[in-house]
Amino acid sequence: MDWIHHFPHAITVADREGIILAMNKAAQETFAAQGGEKLIGTSLYLYHKPQSIEKIKHMLATGENNVYTISKAGQKKLIMQQPYLVGGEVAGIVEISLKIPAEMPHYDRG
Repeated sequence: MDWIHHFPHAITVADREGIILAMNKAAQETFAAQGGEKLIGTSLYLYHKPQSIEKIKHMLATGENNVYTISKAGQKKLIMQQPYLVGGEVAGIVEISLKIPAEMPHYDRG
């Protein structure tokens, strides 16, 4: 699974209680000001606003995802937060933050 650390976009994995289990290199760099790799083993809830905490808890309870875009420091990103299952039960959440161009083509392939 070494590829995940070389993947150029941030990936963070947390368990059902919101404890950060893993961060790839890009995620560690993204959150360097908050501690980077030292965030592993800490709670997601320490770094989110109450509204975001409620969203995370809702995703963990229902298995629903949360997808949105942001702009930060002139960079547009697609944020995908998706619960993952183990044995058919929600076991935690994965967040992937993809850097995307400000303008990009869209294709309908239907």
